[in-house]
Amino acid sequence: MSGATHVTAPGPRLYDRAAELAAVARLTAPAGDGGVLFVTGGPGEGRSVLLARAADDFPGPAHRVAAPGHRVPWSGARALFAALAPGAPEARRALRTARGEDGLAAAVSGLLGGLPVLVCLDDLHLWDAHSRAALAAAWRRDRAPGRPGPRWLVSAARHHRLPDVPGAETVRLGRLGPEGARALLLNLCAPPPAPPVVRRLVEEAAGHPGVLVSAVRRLGTARLAGGSPLPEQPVDGAVLTEVYGGFLKHLPADARRLLTVVALAGRTEANRTEASRTEEGRADAGRIDAGGREAAHRLPGVAVDAVLGGARAAGVPVEPLDGLVADGLLCRADGLLRFEDPFLGRAVLASAPASRHHGVRRAGAPRPVRTASALARGERHRADRLGPPAAVRALAPAARGRSHLVRGLAALAGGPVMDAHEALLRAAELLRGRAPAEASDARFLAMEAAWAGGDVAACLAALDCGGDAGGTERDFLDGLGAALTVRLGEARPALARVVARDGAEDDPRLLLRAGSAALVLGDTAAAARIHARALARARAEHRTALLPRVLEHLAYAELRAGRYSRAARTAREGLRAAEPVEQPNTAAHQHAVLALVASVTGDGPAVAEHAGLALGTARPHGLVQAATLAEWALARDELGRGLAAQAAARLVPLVRPGPRGGHFALRMLMVPCFVEAAVASGRTAEARSAAGEYAVWAAQGLDGPAPALLARCRALLAQGEEGEEAAYWFGEAVRRHEGCGNDFERARTLLAYGTWLRRRRRPGAAREPLRDALVTFERAAADGWADHARSELRATGGAVGGTADRTAWGLLTPQQQRIARFAARGATNREIADRLALSPRTVDHHLRGVFARLGIRSRVELPGVAGPDPQAPGQDGGTEAKGLVSSRARRSAGSS
Repeated sequence: MSGATHVTAPGPRLYDRAAELAAVARLTAPAGDGGVLFVTGGPGEGRSVLLARAADDFPGPAHRVAAPGHRVPWSGARALFAALAPGAPEARRALRTARGEDGLAAAVSGLLGGLPVLVCLDDLHLWDAHSRAALAAAWRRDRAPGRPGPRWLVSAARHHRLPDVPGAETVRLGRLGPEGARALLLNLCAPPPAPPVVRRLVEEAAGHPGVLVSAVRRLGTARLAGGSPLPEQPVDGAVLTEVYGGFLKHLPADARRLLTVVALAGRTEANRTEASRTEEGRADAGRIDAGGREAAHRLPGVAVDAVLGGARAAGVPVEPLDGLVADGLLCRADGLLRFEDPFLGRAVLASAPASRHHGVRRAGAPRPVRTASALARGERHRADRLGPPAAVRALAPAARGRSHLVRGLAALAGGPVMDAHEALLRAAELLRGRAPAEASDARFLAMEAAWAGGDVAACLAALDCGGDAGGTERDFLDGLGAALTVRLGEARPALARVVARDGAEDDPRLLLRAGSAALVLGDTAAAARIHARALARARAEHRTALLPRVLEHLAYAELRAGRYSRAARTAREGLRAAEPVEQPNTAAHQHAVLALVASVTGDGPAVAEHAGLALGTARPHGLVQAATLAEWALARDELGRGLAAQAAARLVPLVRPGPRGGHFALRMLMVPCFVEAAVASGRTAEARSAAGEYAVWAAQGLDGPAPALLARCRALLAQGEEGEEAAYWFGEAVRRHEGCGNDFERARTLLAYGTWLRRRRRPGAAREPLRDALVTFERAAADGWADHARSELRATGGAVGGTADRTAWGLLTPQQQRIARFAARGATNREIADRLALSPRTVDHHLRGVFARLGIRSRVELPGVAGPDPQAPGQDGGTEAKGLVSSRARRSAGSS
């Protein structure tokens, strides 16, 4: 590749959009009084670019608000107020106003006032129904006479039904003309591509700006420069999937499946038409295939009856058909159905699962042919009751294996995981020797299903079915099998080779395998790094079905590494990715991760919410790993709130071995939490037994923080004994924490150590570990644990100035500063009153004002925030201090 041509990112310049820009200019004219302009268009036709251009050109404040990731009630309004409000409190107040009688118009008016503001809302069709209704009501109210409001520029998909707003204008984006498309292409590339390439791309893109941009990005420098020939189809399925994929995934599942039926039936009709025109078509299979592919891209109209028959044969509901026609996605005329946008039909074909391609019967065929999933399911579930029907038994082994693979993937995403394990195991056996790559995938997925179900025997069964595997896969099967049977000497070298080899690959499937091996070895940093690479590759390849599973692995790796904020961010993204592709099992795992992170930050309501959502799916689907994480989160939250007995009772079955316990890979990780809860609730014998087993496991080196946590367990168990054994183990725990990198667990150890020192009446020694723990908790936003550390530090008489506003000292009156300095030195209200000739009640009133101004709760926090005494040359010198001493002496002499 020459490298002489490079692709540049498209700028805000627009082409062939004079009418649209004129409409925007009318909306944003200085003499205007607000209004609403709707912009509609198909995927990739430039709605977002037009909004960006309008925001850049607007002379006043402009706010762009994208559709929120989760379509839950009022999520859109929350996103809007977060963009408009100066801070979170104002946004929350605006949301309360919007949900009240005054509505969203009053909330926006309260935030913006009468300022000429441009608000650009993108993808209105993806906003939740509550927010859309509130916006429509606000727009109608703003358009009432005498009620000027902000300018609203709103984009929506072409098929979306816009609200009826009096006076609102609507512009519909169309395709570019040849000159506009050529100008856009020349703007995308520097230097300009070869003239034949320009002509071909302009023709293939048919004026679609998004398709043109995607095609240019995928062609590469050599082809754009003319050094290499263009592919037969520059606008292929990958390009169209990139442009239309987001639009398709937000359609209802039944609508997507029906569109697939129409597209497949259209392709079949095109193939048949081309074959009938080719005299030698039946003899020359290669020519039929090439001609069929070319004709399939035209997707001619197909009979409505043929589509309905194919949908019924494939088990696809036909109810969405009228809605698709009404929305303009399909066109029905003279008994035929066709796509209004030909690119959409081709995108549907490119993004449809392979199993669905084989399931729609040929148009006009006398008998329907069921899909692979329907064959696997059997007519009226005969496959489940009487064995596979004749149609399934007649399939070749490879076809049956792929059918089981489809079933297994569906169950792994949203069904009982052990059903997925059985189907995937059968798929691996049938594909073995026939499709090695698919058999390898089936083995790994079967192992993942068994792992999620907490079944060690099933994991070993999946690993044992790979007798023909070699190379790195052989190392993975042997290494993981050795680890599951506690033969770590054999497991480590094999799994280390997997991490080294597969971790350097670009295939997301191999990267997931390497990351799993790193987690088994306890190398959480490598696991997080490898899974992050897998995530980048999955995004680059637009693997929307694989993306939620990659995010699930990455979230767990970050959690194991103690990077809780990163784990939470990844889990939230995983939830957003799992929803459109309907993967509730993955969502359950992400909810469990979020529950565990919330137990770290001390957010009890979030723990209860996410744990409940995780358990709601995990229990019926047998997701033992997700259920164990959720229960662990609930126990940690209870322990943080002082409910040690309840936490211990919840953890007891999870840390015990046996089929009714927790997940085998999480059992030892929960022991330190259980020991802390058990010791605090008087279950010392159970805590000692669990700690003994944990000591054996910690010596194996599979978890970095384990030695430090073991020392903490021993310190907790030694608290009631005489001597300094507990102090020794606490010191060992703090020392061993320095090299493991989990700051939260180190802070937990420091909190336990400081609490023990305070209870042994050694407040001076307790302050340092308590201060360190407080700072770490505050840095991690662990508010619940920070409050605990703050209360312990306050009980030692130490200053807890971490929450006080030191800059507020200068806002105190001189009298308040004098009173605060006396109180910081330990003077009582009576002593301060005698010195300053005030009443004790007046002193108390001033102190309350000082506490409120400085953001502290009591006088023990004053030493950390009191400003210097200008009259005191030393720490204890000065006239005020001497006066206080004289006052005490006089009162003492008088009493004697």
